[in-house]
Amino acid sequence: MLTAIIPKLPMRNRAVTYQYYVDTLGFKYIGSDAFEQYLIVEKDGLQIHFFEFKDLNPLENYGQVYIRTRDIDALYQTMLDNQVAIHPNGHLADKPWQQREFSLLDPDHNLLTFGRD
Repeated sequence: MLTAIIPKLPMRNRAVTYQYYVDTLGFKYIGSDAFEQYLIVEKDGLQIHFFEFKDLNPLENYGQVYIRTRDIDALYQTMLDNQVAIHPNGHLADKPWQQREFSLLDPDHNLLTFGRD
């Protein structure tokens, strides 16, 4: 019955969020021109939605998404090649919980963790 799960994360500035996800991470913009306080991006069939939260304090934001990938090493290398900032504590590593992971922080400090078991 269930077909997908779509995270909804806070953003302070739509243009900044758009630039990070579309121009930096390679997501595709798929909509919400009619509602400027909302943004939808997609990559490889996965969507992330963003809602405007102008008063968000990034240092108090606990938004998180865990994204599975089949080729974590290639994805990590792509991020490095594109000079995407890796979370200071989130470089690619094998974790004790049997996952190989790395993490990014977007401009609003939403944590994106990419992993492969």
